Amino acid sequence: MGLLPRMEARPHKDGKTITYRYHPVGAKPINLGTDLPTALRKVIDMNGLPGGESYGSLRWVWNSFQESPRWKKLAEATRADYLGAWRQLDQRLGHMHMGEITTFMVARYVHTERADAPRRADIEKSLLSRLFGHGIKLGVATANATIGVEPHGSEPRTEAPPAAVLASFLQWIGRQTPQRRIIGMAAEYASLAGNRKVEFLTLTWPQVDRKAGEIRVFRAKQRGKKRERLVEVIAITPALNALLDRLWALHQERGVDCLYVFPTRDNNPYTARGFKTLWQRCVVDAIAEKVLSESDRFTFHDLRAYYTTQHKTLYGELPDLHSNPATTARVYDRNKEVKRSAL
Repeated sequence: MGLLPRMEARPHKDGKTITYRYHPVGAKPINLGTDLPTALRKVIDMNGLPGGESYGSLRWVWNSFQESPRWKKLAEATRADYLGAWRQLDQRLGHMHMGEITTFMVARYVHTERADAPRRADIEKSLLSRLFGHGIKLGVATANATIGVEPHGSEPRTEAPPAAVLASFLQWIGRQTPQRRIIGMAAEYASLAGNRKVEFLTLTWPQVDRKAGEIRVFRAKQRGKKRERLVEVIAITPALNALLDRLWALHQERGVDCLYVFPTRDNNPYTARGFKTLWQRCVVDAIAEKVLSESDRFTFHDLRAYYTTQHKTLYGELPDLHSNPATTARVYDRNKEVKRSAL
């Protein structure tokens, strides 16, 4: 008595406890617990949410996750990756209640349904794991079904762009439009200073102290209390100083005062997505004009490896890029020769 449509009451043998379930159309029953008022509220939520969402569904958890503090702490590039990953997950699993998603389903999705896109599948699994963690906090899941499912994994890239190839590309892009020249000088900056894009896309001129001979940026990918607390102080070398001169001259050429060192046409900082799009266009055009060959093609992130490799060659040690030097050595050191002295 008092149950809503499609609800079921299942008495236990003790005659006192009753478990309530809801039967969605064409899907498995959903456990509602043993408290009747709570079960009724859940059913009302399931049938009253807009946009085809059901209470406790993966889609419902995703929408809740986007409003959580955890989402807001993610880097812009990570959020962009997750938005793309969600479009794939939503097609296959979005309508399902989290309690119905098993480890077997996740494994099949990652390694069978998405076998042709292993890197994207790993990002989708990462997002799914975060959603399960959020679902557990919301009380709609009891375990993380991604645990035990191995990712495809990816080997770090092993090549840094040769100095001659990089010089040829930078020389070519220096003859392009002003915006492409800014992209080229951003690439040159990355090769000289070793910063990630997220660390210098919002770089402002007040952070560049030419008198003290240093640039100050916040190190990215820091967690907890270290977030935006670790400052990298980069000494301005003659090569970097010459780059800053050319950047300043380009700003004067544009005839507009701008706060940012690498601005867009409207004098705002580039978004990660906007910068990536223009960078890819530059690389494609460079290949079309035979400035680069397909075998010479490199990613923007390879410039961080170029910096690391050159730093070790020039100074005999790896730069301080991570709290754990082993990470720098494993991911970014692409030297083919290791020098040491005999006894």
